[in-house]
Amino acid sequence: MEKRRNFTPEEKAKIVIEVLREEKTLNEIAAEYEIHPNQLSRWKAEFISNAGRVFSKETDEVEKVKQAYEKEKDELLKQIGQLSYEVNWLKKKIWPTLSPVKTA
Repeated sequence: MEKRRNFTPEEKAKIVIEVLREEKTLNEIAAEYEIHPNQLSRWKAEFISNAGRVFSKETDEVEKVKQAYEKEKDELLKQIGQLSYEVNWLKKKIWPTLSPVKTA
C-alpha cells in the first residue's frame, strides 16, 4: 500500500496559482504533480473562498498575540500596583524613625 503524499500549504498555494494562471489545463497540472484533478479542484475552490482572509487585519494568530500581550500587561499592572502599595507602606513605617541629618 502506497503512503499518501502530504503537501504543505505553500506547495498547495503554488500549485493552485499555477492552475489560476491557465497556462496549462487543470488535467495537465494534476498529471504533472500526480494529484487527482478533483483534489486540485477542491484546493482551487478553497483557495478562492479564503482569498479574502489575506487582506483581513485580524487573523487568528494576530488575535492570539494580542491576547497574550493583554494578559502580560494586566499581570505587570497588578505587580506595579502591589509594589507601589509596598513602597508607600515602607515610607510610612520608616520615615518617622529616620533622624534628620545635621549639616554644619
